[in-house]
Amino acid sequence: MTTEQPPTKSIGRQSDAELFNADHRPWPIPGSPWRMFQSWRDLLFAHWPVEPAALAHLMPRGLEAETFEGHAWVTIAPFWMADVALRPSPALPGLATFPELNTRTYVTIDNKPGVYFFSLDAGNRIAVEVARAWYHLPYLKARMSIRTIDESIHYDSERTDRRGNPAELRCWYRPTGPVYRSEPGSLDEWLTERYCLYAADRREHIYRAEITHQPWQLQPAEASFSTNTMLAAHGIDMPDSPPLLHFARRLDVRAWQPVRIG
Repeated sequence: MTTEQPPTKSIGRQSDAELFNADHRPWPIPGSPWRMFQSWRDLLFAHWPVEPAALAHLMPRGLEAETFEGHAWVTIAPFWMADVALRPSPALPGLATFPELNTRTYVTIDNKPGVYFFSLDAGNRIAVEVARAWYHLPYLKARMSIRTIDESIHYDSERTDRRGNPAELRCWYRPTGPVYRSEPGSLDEWLTERYCLYAADRREHIYRAEITHQPWQLQPAEASFSTNTMLAAHGIDMPDSPPLLHFARRLDVRAWQPVRIG
């Protein structure tokens, strides 16, 4: 299985002025310089509600899964990265574009809602090691393939990194409706409009990394999963209910250096 990305139209990245229009953010943009640019492409959100107790064994000391109307939520998100660059360096050929697959839940500390990752599979070994060292994130190497057939994204991922349990995803997905912005207070907004991520090091020190971007341009989606062991790899039983699905064609993101908060 090869690592591939689908062809995409050449679109210039958003300017800082566009990206830093912060009217939609729940708190101000950090005053320090951002450190990394990323562009997330052809992304599927597949969300499932779970009981909070089902995630307790996965959370480091000082973090617990947040709930919406009594349920915690877990999400898998296959997509591909483009134009990854550390400021002030340009994107580097061979390191800037690769597939990524995230398995995550949701937490809040100090009134800052964010994302906590159980795993981040990626098809680029150097990116995996850099992200583990700098962001304390559980990145893992995987064999990955992405193909676009008509309007559908065909996504295959098989984890090869022995630092994590075996995990595999084989699916296709596509948007099924027009672009929309989530309504304030809705579950869609709660699941997607989050402007930081949380991570823990080996001593369970907690770090926060701020990010910023324009509001998610979501679309309804459909997906078919022929193989999905991403949740099972973390000891999470696959819920019986069908997932809530969102598609996003592109999101440009700036990220700040992580800061220890606990």
